[in-house]
Amino acid sequence: MREVQGQVVVIGAGIAGLAAAHRLLERGARVTVLEASDRVGGKLLPGEVAGARVDLGAESMLARRPEAVALARAVGLADRLQPPATATASLWTRGTLRPFPKGHVMGVPGTASALAGVLSEEGLARIERDAELPRTEVGDDVAVGEYVAERLGREVVDRLLEPMLGGVYAGDAYRISMRSAVPQLFQVARTHTSLTEGVRELQAKAAAAQQTGPVFMGIRGGIGTLPLAVADSVRARGGEILTRTPVTELRRTPEGGWQVGSGEREWRADAVVVAAPAPVAARLLRAETPGAAAELDAVEYASMALVTLAYRRDETALPDGSGFLVPPVDGRTIKASTFASQKWGWIADDNPDLVVLRTSVGRYGETEILQRDDRELVEVSRHDLKAATGLDATPVATRVTRWDGGLPQYPVGHHARVARIREHIARLPGLAVCGAPYDGVGIPACIASAYAAVDQIHGDAGGVEELTAHPVQSLHGGAGE
Repeated sequence: MREVQGQVVVIGAGIAGLAAAHRLLERGARVTVLEASDRVGGKLLPGEVAGARVDLGAESMLARRPEAVALARAVGLADRLQPPATATASLWTRGTLRPFPKGHVMGVPGTASALAGVLSEEGLARIERDAELPRTEVGDDVAVGEYVAERLGREVVDRLLEPMLGGVYAGDAYRISMRSAVPQLFQVARTHTSLTEGVRELQAKAAAAQQTGPVFMGIRGGIGTLPLAVADSVRARGGEILTRTPVTELRRTPEGGWQVGSGEREWRADAVVVAAPAPVAARLLRAETPGAAAELDAVEYASMALVTLAYRRDETALPDGSGFLVPPVDGRTIKASTFASQKWGWIADDNPDLVVLRTSVGRYGETEILQRDDRELVEVSRHDLKAATGLDATPVATRVTRWDGGLPQYPVGHHARVARIREHIARLPGLAVCGAPYDGVGIPACIASAYAAVDQIHGDAGGVEELTAHPVQSLHGGAGE
């Protein structure tokens, strides 16, 4: 492991910035982390409702890629890692809760029978036509919804792909890049004429690999405790973390280093890692690399809100499972619900008299719903929950958490935009970027992006192209996880 010499400033104390700081300290650097808000963790936020500890942001992490689970273990959380208590989920569509289909890859089936009960007879018959259709050229990139609709019909996209993939990004499957968001399907599209044949091949490879263990992992006390533990480890290793310290200036020095300014305070650094949202990164980089700033300015974001509700257990009866996803084509307000007390054993154990669940609202382009006040968001959530599950009790406590501009969008061509950003950044020694705008919005992807940034600032910039080659998980933490 090569050492990183000198002082490094990390801008942003979300999980990517904290992971970068942790890795830098392991490699011998002196590190200062500057965070504009009053806390660390970004979209990972612990909280409480009715005295129950809950996550108010992302609530699980992908366990089938190693970065997040490994970091949790490295910062002393190994004995608190817990898989979901149930992996059974539902799809609320056509007026009823239906078992979530199996035998698919991100909503794309290997056979029509995998979606029986969710799709109409016409929709199932349309899937069968895939084997007879001529090859669909995808070029350098294509919208995942557009491609899947052409191969299998719109009903697959609208009833399954949209609630799964759209939930991850709070976006629109007909805009989302297949190459960036579902790279395994993009490779299938480039190498196979039949999409269903390619999906069956992916499934066979996964079976041959004999992957064991849970797909997702949680942490007792909430995923929001992960950045707190990483921050404690950073401080214990000699790193400095300053909150309420918005960076206002980033400049190259005549000596080839960097000058970082925040109000009247100033830091001199040998290297800088920018782990901030795209609009902030664009503002900071504009003076030194206007090309990268222009590309970052073009990154769009979607907003959403999480509604957390606590009920008395003796007044609450929910269907089995971890929750449900909602296809937008059904016209409901909520897009997902997680039965947190059923999904996470530690919530049920710690709060035997309560049932905690949450809903998520808001997708890309939906502005009206998020303009409603908290009381209205609670009421529309209760309305949809009653329609889906029959739950008609009055919650003992509720909490609305708004994530304005919380999720970067990955439209067609996103990979090319990221490549151009990195090309501009590479011209400035000692500078790197990381986080959700680049290589995936999931926790492991953000951590991997941070590690790649650390490698870049001391010359080991390999592996960047592979950072998106894994699935991601959603901020809302719905049943599709």
